[in-house]
Amino acid sequence: MKTQLMQNQAAETLVSSQAPILSVQGLGRKIDKYWIWRNLNFELFSGEKVAVLGASGSGKSLLLRALAGLDSAQAGKIIFQEKSIDTWHLPKWRSQIIYLHQRPALWFGTVESNLKQVYHLKANLHLVYNRTAILDYLQLLHKNDDFLKRSISAISGGEAQIVAFLRALQLAPKILLLDEPTASLDAQTAHSLEALVAAWQAQDPQRAYLWTSHDSTQLQRITNRQISLQEKD
Repeated sequence: MKTQLMQNQAAETLVSSQAPILSVQGLGRKIDKYWIWRNLNFELFSGEKVAVLGASGSGKSLLLRALAGLDSAQAGKIIFQEKSIDTWHLPKWRSQIIYLHQRPALWFGTVESNLKQVYHLKANLHLVYNRTAILDYLQLLHKNDDFLKRSISAISGGEAQIVAFLRALQLAPKILLLDEPTASLDAQTAHSLEALVAAWQAQDPQRAYLWTSHDSTQLQRITNRQISLQEKD
């Protein structure tokens, strides 16, 4: 079996002359001798909210990980801001195209120390922690600065996901790759994280995201276009 990429684009989405922020050309990924998908081609434009669809095993997570530079593709090109991934310093690429999933890895310490820790990474040394911006995000989540003092060992799974989102959004990435990030959360927390992503995107019209979810209602609510990984004989 091989996987084919199908696209369904909303009429409102794009002007054809607009340059894509991300371009995928002939992308292929295989494990051992078997291709999970081959010859994938699509573009992501500023302001887009794209659902990535596909059956279990179609390689949705593998696609997002490849786009984030976390896994290698065995064929094709990934181009961001008109430069191939091969020409980017990967930590810089990963600070601009951030992958988020439902099981975030957090450091020991407090919520705020987790947020600050990323500024010690070489790719982010030119950035400064902005507590005011974090508090603005927390307002959307109906949380105050006491949340920043909480120990990571004492927060819930939903709160851990909030920390992961805040840690990513504060770096002002251009693209978010959201891999079932709310799958294990209650409806209220899921809606809060959707609102957080919407606020992040509203701050810069060039930002865009791809989101995978088994919840079709959620995807209808938060996306305006879809691409589908479909198996073909």
